[in-house]
Amino acid sequence: MSVSNSLKKLSSCVLIDLDGTLINTDGVVGDILRKYLCKYGKQWDGREALKIVGKTPLEAATTIVEDYGLPCGVDEFNSEFYPLFSAQMDKIKSLPGANRLIRHLKGHGVPMALASNSSRANIESKISFHEGWKECFSVIIGSDEVSKGKPSPDIFIEAARKLNKDPGECLVIEDSVPGVSAGKAAGATVVAVPSLPKQTHLYTSADEVINSLLDLKPEKWGLPPFQDWIENTLPIDPWRIGGPVIKGFGRGSKVLGIPTANLSTKDYAEELVEHPSGVYFGWAGLATRGVFKMVMSIGWNPYFNNTEKTIEPWLLHDFTEDFYEEELRLIIVGYIRPEANFPSLESLVAKIHEDREVAEKALDLPSYAKFKDDPYLTK
Repeated sequence: MSVSNSLKKLSSCVLIDLDGTLINTDGVVGDILRKYLCKYGKQWDGREALKIVGKTPLEAATTIVEDYGLPCGVDEFNSEFYPLFSAQMDKIKSLPGANRLIRHLKGHGVPMALASNSSRANIESKISFHEGWKECFSVIIGSDEVSKGKPSPDIFIEAARKLNKDPGECLVIEDSVPGVSAGKAAGATVVAVPSLPKQTHLYTSADEVINSLLDLKPEKWGLPPFQDWIENTLPIDPWRIGGPVIKGFGRGSKVLGIPTANLSTKDYAEELVEHPSGVYFGWAGLATRGVFKMVMSIGWNPYFNNTEKTIEPWLLHDFTEDFYEEELRLIIVGYIRPEANFPSLESLVAKIHEDREVAEKALDLPSYAKFKDDPYLTK
């Protein structure tokens, strides 16, 4: 979703949320809650995440205590939860595109404020594990420094004031519905990057909803554009996965005419969380067959409405036989686009073939071709 060019306001500064927008706090919180709730005979399965994302720590704690009927007060819960959380802060990873965005804006002299519903002390503790982040922000402000946290606009209004900007000059980047509401109430332009899957319908008030920070186009809002795209692809830090080829949904060859070599996701839960849904590319290795170009979908495949996030590589080679159970090694080196829904099967198939053309061309470039010789692919 985006607004028309005639309605866009140009921005001169950026106000960014922290948890769920720049760092994957939800993953660590979920792991802690899963273990913590066991002692009360309760099970955290993530379905309550929507109720606490974007809330202040007090609001989130109150929701958990009440919804799970815990035999403890909110203060007792917090006194037990936060030491566990503090001990895990060093494990909270930056989300894909976060470092790239921060360095890009800093390098172009764009004023930035970090504006979070966490406390100021909590914010500074979290970012201390991310080298150079603190120095990049002209302003850091937490919910304990204003009268009300998000969805009240107070945090963003105060952040803009400290930057000597009118909120209308600011671009807010947020992952939660309360954060989006706060940004709009402050009078800012808001780009939403939902941290929970399949929830984009809740973000109708945002000026734009994007799949991940990798998809942000700063120039749409009057800010300096990224210059790191190469031949319609974005280089990323390579990541490696592998395992036996399994039978998938039976739709690759039969429905799409595209034989995918599916991998089980049970050993790659962390990678599925870390990497945004979308289309990627790289190299695929089969020990007895060689190394091949590869384009890969990771996500929910909206056209088919998957109930689980999947990894579906397409090896760009005509094989004469199936190779189920053979060990497949992948190096993912670049990103093409976010996943999207399509009005018809024909338009989906056409886009998949377009992705293939982009990947095949890009993998001939030296910056990508060098990974073809990586020992991981054939060991």
